[in-house]
Amino acid sequence: MSLSYASGTSAVPLLGETIGANLDRTVAAFPDRDALVECETGRRWSYAQLAADVDAVALGLLARGVAKGDRVGIWAPNRAEWFLVQYATAKIGAILVTINPAYRVHELEFVLNQAGVRTLVAAPSFKTSDYAAMIEQVRGRCPALDDVVLLGEESWDALVDDGRAGDPAALAAAGAALGADDPINIQYTSGTTGFPKGATLSHHNILNNGFFVGETCGYDAEDRICVPVPFYHCFGMVMGNLAATSHGACVVVPAPGFDAAATLAAAEAEACTSLYGVPTMFIAMLNDPSFGDRDLSALRTGIMAGSPCPVEVMKQVIERMGMAEVTICYGMTETSPVSTQTRAGDSLDRRVSTVGTVHPHLEVKVVDPATGAAVPRGEPGELCTRGYSVMLGYWDEPAKTAEVIDAARWMHTGDLAVMDADGYVSITGRIKDMVIRGGENVYPREVEEFLHTHPDVVDAQVIGVPDAVYGEELMAWVRLRDGAEPLTADAVRAFCRDRLAHYKIPRYVHLVDAFPMTVTGKVRKVQMRAEAVELLGLGDGPGGSGTGAAPASG
Repeated sequence: MSLSYASGTSAVPLLGETIGANLDRTVAAFPDRDALVECETGRRWSYAQLAADVDAVALGLLARGVAKGDRVGIWAPNRAEWFLVQYATAKIGAILVTINPAYRVHELEFVLNQAGVRTLVAAPSFKTSDYAAMIEQVRGRCPALDDVVLLGEESWDALVDDGRAGDPAALAAAGAALGADDPINIQYTSGTTGFPKGATLSHHNILNNGFFVGETCGYDAEDRICVPVPFYHCFGMVMGNLAATSHGACVVVPAPGFDAAATLAAAEAEACTSLYGVPTMFIAMLNDPSFGDRDLSALRTGIMAGSPCPVEVMKQVIERMGMAEVTICYGMTETSPVSTQTRAGDSLDRRVSTVGTVHPHLEVKVVDPATGAAVPRGEPGELCTRGYSVMLGYWDEPAKTAEVIDAARWMHTGDLAVMDADGYVSITGRIKDMVIRGGENVYPREVEEFLHTHPDVVDAQVIGVPDAVYGEELMAWVRLRDGAEPLTADAVRAFCRDRLAHYKIPRYVHLVDAFPMTVTGKVRKVQMRAEAVELLGLGDGPGGSGTGAAPASG
């Protein structure tokens, strides 16, 4: 009997250096090659120019008193300055706190305080979000925050000017004091207990994960990677930026936020060889009116991740986009993120029915959730992963860290999986109630706790229901206080708007007098989902036939 355990062997050793040292090596090897292209503004950087600007930002931060271990927040959509701040903080050992551009005041305040952010670099605004106004709203309630730098405004220009006038010896001294195991990044994941948790990652964690994602995609200095996925997430900053800079490749930023037409235009104009996205992004690109006019012949590979890929979408990505070597990745923020990945030579079936095999230098196993023992191959259980990629822990939350990382340093993912005889892993479900909406992870408890703040809500339970576009949508089952006026879905959304990120706002609302319960008093969400699918006419799985035209019921 073969157990569900696999380890990733590799002739390529792990990198034992900091992100700054790795970037310096790449700059020395490829000074004149393209490093970064921002399509919206037409700005471009060679590796030599990138190094000069990164060092200027790093010295500017040092001049403002930012030191090793200080937390620096970045709250902005995808733009070149985001990239510069990522590498500048790494060079001085400041811990970059990446903040979701969709966050509202409620979430921003929590993250700034939980991480103890001292310096916040932010875009003044993006789309309908007035970041500058929201920052002012919370600033008095965030005692650690003593410096705000707004991109494109005087404060940013002053920081860069200070850095250009700074002493390079100070930056070299700061870099010499760093180690590869130092924490360098805090990424917030939606919390199962009401608020997000800050996964704390080291140079060693994310540099190596980016490097081996790039190795698995076959990257070299000739590659040009189109990155429409957000930088604030590991998909953008690790699988995109660090995979590129560790190989001398170029990052192409199509637009500040995802735009199908802009992404296709960027891939054509910059002759991109690789393209990233969650399945909904690829669906949008394939259906964009401009698709047929684009020359995507340079495309070779790419990554699809975030949620399962429908087989027809994968076929079209390979056939119509020319991405014959496209890969599927599986991971989580807490593991830097990638643990398994399909390979270029894998069959179409394996690329749509599995998430590949274990990554180099990592271990994965599937265990019985009750006993922790590895199950035989072919049997379901909880997927666990161990190795260089496992986070240092949740920032300032040792008890929550201990809930997911056991004494042997295995990260318990909460995902149900099956490993086949050849070591390919399929994700079959989730132990936790996480909802994946368009590639965004949403934990219902966070939304439930927020709904409880509504004066008329006695109790709320949130579930995921099938959706043809996003994979899943949120549905709130709500109990109202006696005598309260019935709440419509529009009223609930209005209550959430400006306080929760858009992807956490329930699309459907169902008013109930009671929830289905187990004998022991636990809410039966499995039964709720089954009833919801029937109630809304959504079919029986992701991509069900229902359109969800009725946004509220009860």
